[in-house]
Amino acid sequence: MRYIFKLTERIKNDMLSYQIKLLFNNDLTNVTKILLFFGLSFILTTSFVSCKNDSTIDSAEKISSEKSPEHAHEEEAIVSVSDEQMKAVGIEVGRVQFKELTSTLKANGMLTVPGNHKADVTFLSEGVVKSILVQLGDQVKKGQVIATVANPRFIQLQEDLLNTNNQIEVVSLEVKRQKELNDGNAGSLRNLQNATAELKGLYTKKASLGQQLRLLGIDPEKVGVSNLRSTLPVLSPIGGVVSTLFAKIGSFISASNPVAEIVDNSSLHLDLQIFEKDLPAIKIGQTIHFTITNNPVKEYDAIVYSIGSAFENDSKSIPVHARVNGDKSGLIDGMNATAIVSLKNNTTPAVPNEAIVEAGGKNYVFVLTNKKVEDTHVEEGLEHQHESTTHRENKVFERMQIVKGTSAMGYTAVTFIQTIPDDSFIVTKGAFFVNAKLTSTGEHEH
Repeated sequence: MRYIFKLTERIKNDMLSYQIKLLFNNDLTNVTKILLFFGLSFILTTSFVSCKNDSTIDSAEKISSEKSPEHAHEEEAIVSVSDEQMKAVGIEVGRVQFKELTSTLKANGMLTVPGNHKADVTFLSEGVVKSILVQLGDQVKKGQVIATVANPRFIQLQEDLLNTNNQIEVVSLEVKRQKELNDGNAGSLRNLQNATAELKGLYTKKASLGQQLRLLGIDPEKVGVSNLRSTLPVLSPIGGVVSTLFAKIGSFISASNPVAEIVDNSSLHLDLQIFEKDLPAIKIGQTIHFTITNNPVKEYDAIVYSIGSAFENDSKSIPVHARVNGDKSGLIDGMNATAIVSLKNNTTPAVPNEAIVEAGGKNYVFVLTNKKVEDTHVEEGLEHQHESTTHRENKVFERMQIVKGTSAMGYTAVTFIQTIPDDSFIVTKGAFFVNAKLTSTGEHEH
């Protein structure tokens, strides 16, 4: 067919050249020239259309034979996407995951931290806040300085300790002197007893002052005239995250007014409310998958460790407690959560909901493939098919049909019509853009 088409083109060009020569022949009349021009043009046009029709028919027959029942199958649809395009629209790839979506129970709950893993940062005395050394969200360690507080009473306590130490020295000498006098029958037993009692009292006072100073963060053994302190540190009782700051510089605080709140999110628990009819399905050690309200895409895991034995108020629900495992980034005490409790250990292949696209009433995902994209070009009426050069930074994806199953927690169970390798990568985010590129460029269903 191509040979006939080329031959027709050559005849047309030769006849046109001859026609032009005749038209410029002065021996012919004008009427003859006009008739000659239109006559030859009609013949060439008829021949060309006939050849084109034959070519169209041959092409149609070829396409028809390719789509005959004996070749009927899902056509390949592959598309090439560059790294720049993937970054521009946020296309991401990942593996097909296995999720417990077929037999699950949905429940609402809240993230909590046990009381022994969160604390108010308080100061045991009164004072004025001189500085605050942390900010909201800061990670702090146990014993770290959170703020400093000033009060003249701090100086008074240290002064009392120093005076008590001096009195102990004086009274100790008096006790020693009275002993010597009493041993020589020159002293009074009563005086010795009084001196001994006074010395014991001073030691008691010293111990009391020392404990008070320790509670304020002062080492009584290091108190001296040259290092009396009027400003003392406020220390964190536990390690964790600063969740709240109650004080500001210049605030007057007391033991009943905390400076800040520290929460240890490493001990987060998930508290669920399970209705009576669903309670038999809950067991200690069960795995729970949950998401939080402000990030429904990211999934976290928890393990059931306690089941309540009484109904919660009038809701006819029973509290179930689970310990959050693994990654806890983004989780905060008090967040609402939606949980999926796995009732069976059956797993199924699943992909993110946004990995699925619909076309022609069917559902597809895009699988990373080693196949090469073929482009079809039509040039000067001739069909040329050649393999395009695939750049190393380009990724080629094949659109493959799937059957959707149960959806939960942002994932949908899928069954592939055609088997894919277990280690295959798929487009997990931005499949819509890949499908749009396939549709718009025609890369290429064949």
